[in-house]
Amino acid sequence: MIPSGVKVYLASHPVDFRKGIDGLVALVRDAGSDPFDGALYVFRAKRADRIKIVWWDGSGVCLYLKRLEKARFCWPRIGHHRVQLNPAQLMALVDGMDWKRVRTMAVKPPEIVG
Repeated sequence: MIPSGVKVYLASHPVDFRKGIDGLVALVRDAGSDPFDGALYVFRAKRADRIKIVWWDGSGVCLYLKRLEKARFCWPRIGHHRVQLNPAQLMALVDGMDWKRVRTMAVKPPEIVG
């Protein structure tokens, strides 16, 4: 379960997937971000069939890895920039779907009539 309001950052450039937690945390830090701020940082392999997500959960650094067997993850154009996703887009990405099609809608509280 992704915490409400968490920030999710997607690195558009592929990384060396031999990197573990420490190597990925170093990449986050080298990009000018704080790897211990509670945000989720998402990385892809060169072939885009694998992703790794690192985040600080308050007590330690966690690593999530997923490999798609018959597909590739939908990814932005390769470059040296990062993309911010909302939690719904992250869930679509992890499921192998096109996260760019996921939109969040502002929900208005119901009006009281009477």
